[in-house]
Amino acid sequence: MLTIAILLLIPLVAMQFTTEVRWTVSDFLVAGFMLLGTGILLEIILKQVKKRPYRRLLIALLLVLFLLAWAELAVGIFGTPFAGS
Repeated sequence: MLTIAILLLIPLVAMQFTTEVRWTVSDFLVAGFMLLGTGILLEIILKQVKKRPYRRLLIALLLVLFLLAWAELAVGIFGTPFAGS
């Protein structure tokens, strides 16, 4: 939880120094839920999956999905209705 709070402080501090970062409360909530959900799923993978190749594959897949979702919400790389642009 502390790590998530520290990560969310980055855009909060950036908003104080530039107008290019404009997050709303909902942006912080979505980012927090995404980070928390990814962390929980990562913990589940680490505890449940015993074979290293499968564990590595699942962790890589989880991180790729997280980054793709983050990029879609930020700039709309796929052009879905959830895009931020």
